[in-house]
Amino acid sequence: MLKPIKTEQEYDDALARVYELMQTKIIEGSANSDELEILSILIKEHELVHYPVGHPNPLEAIKFRMDQMNLSESELSNILGNRSRKSEILSGKRKLSLSMIRKLTQILNIPAEVLIQAY
Repeated sequence: MLKPIKTEQEYDDALARVYELMQTKIIEGSANSDELEILSILIKEHELVHYPVGHPNPLEAIKFRMDQMNLSESELSNILGNRSRKSEILSGKRKLSLSMIRKLTQILNIPAEVLIQAY
């Protein structure tokens, strides 16, 4: 019987069961499929409470997204306004303005809550 995960042992057992289920051929709509889905939800909720993952540093998020999108620093300069501003931002000497945050959110698809953090 499935129940909420309250202890680390229950968490470990749930992870082991998910692994076991993932090693089988799951047929959608089957009891195993339902069990896997429910266990995944329970594990996710447990991890959100006990192993929260914070937002990344805004500057690291910008650099990471640039790398993902194969953007050069000159392309970032175009987004932020000019080359010196880009250098000051990436070095941490200048903070992001509201208009920069809006552009980065729109163009690089970085959530605003990541970019507004103190750094």
